[in-house]
Amino acid sequence: MVNLIGTYECKVDAKGRLMVPSALKKQLAPMMQEGFVIKRAVFQNCLELYPMEEWNVLMKKMNGLNRFKKKNNDFIRRFTAGVKTVEVDTNGRLLIPKDLVGFAGIEKEIVLSSAINIVEIWDKDKYEQALDDSSDDFADLAEEVMGNDDFDGIS
Repeated sequence: MVNLIGTYECKVDAKGRLMVPSALKKQLAPMMQEGFVIKRAVFQNCLELYPMEEWNVLMKKMNGLNRFKKKNNDFIRRFTAGVKTVEVDTNGRLLIPKDLVGFAGIEKEIVLSSAINIVEIWDKDKYEQALDDSSDDFADLAEEVMGNDDFDGIS
């Protein structure tokens, strides 16, 4: 399992290309050969970059859904809408497809934020707004998500 670390600010050019920061590129190096999948996030207007190995694990779970249940079929269709395979080129650049640039509202400055086994790709202003919006209730959220007594946790 991949455990990515870090948040990185960079720029995207008019064609939707970004230079992957060297610290992130080092972490992704073992996965470069297989490539990546980029998709719309479910809960936010950002993008998610999955190493192919992580994507395949997720797709194995999705394949277990009964496609003869309408909710499952609708979920699969919406979850995979706009999914594309992408690669980091020899110059260390990643091309974000135009439709996904539009979905995420990416302008020029972006944030690449590790989220355990994937990388979220945000327009910088939208990322900062999302952090500001959730800052007030983060303590409550942390307690609810991580605060059960059975968890051998942190802190």
